[in-house]
Amino acid sequence: MPESFSESLQRLSAKISYQFSDITLLETAMRHSSWTAENDGYESNERLEFLGDSLIGFVVADVMYRRYPDFDEGKLTDLRKIVVNSTALSRVAIDLGVGEFVLLGRGEEAGGGRTKTSILANALEAVFGAVYLDSDSQHAYEVAARLLNDSIDEALAALKKLDAKSQLQELAARLERPMPEYRVTNEGPDHAKIFFADVFLGEEMLGSGSGRSKKAAEEQAAQQACAILLTS
Repeated sequence: MPESFSESLQRLSAKISYQFSDITLLETAMRHSSWTAENDGYESNERLEFLGDSLIGFVVADVMYRRYPDFDEGKLTDLRKIVVNSTALSRVAIDLGVGEFVLLGRGEEAGGGRTKTSILANALEAVFGAVYLDSDSQHAYEVAARLLNDSIDEALAALKKLDAKSQLQELAARLERPMPEYRVTNEGPDHAKIFFADVFLGEEMLGSGSGRSKKAAEEQAAQQACAILLTS
């Protein structure tokens, strides 16, 4: 390993606004398994990645739970999925310039590994794992929450675009109409139940939907109601 590697990692440390007491933890976070396969005596970042993945899941869930008290379990789950996935995490890694510091084997280097979504996301998870081991759970929480904050905000915007029920609620408020009310029925055996939803604004029914879940039926009804309101 080049002697200047530890020094170069100080730039990455500055980018995440965290000063490591033990910089070797960050060094480990940057070692992809393809590099350690070609260099004996070093640990790859896989164990730190495992730790960081758990930390990210908890931090994002906790932030969302506190920030959005009106969201039910289903919406919180959808929101978390938008943030906690390789594509979203790799974007954070790109913003931080993590790819510049990752140690790759010759094959991965030649194959463009520094820009691969999975490698960047895993390296970022390993960084969070390294911060956790270097400090404590509270400091690690603060670092992760800060670095993922923009992703959480972007996820909410994306969820609203995908969530017809949220769109309908905002549309009704903007048009000064009553808030949506969903009336749901179902039929069939438990293993093959079909749900039917009608959505009302006051006494006016504006949409109907059906699906294998209550959520799917309500979403379909909301989509229909949005289309009607936008064209009326």
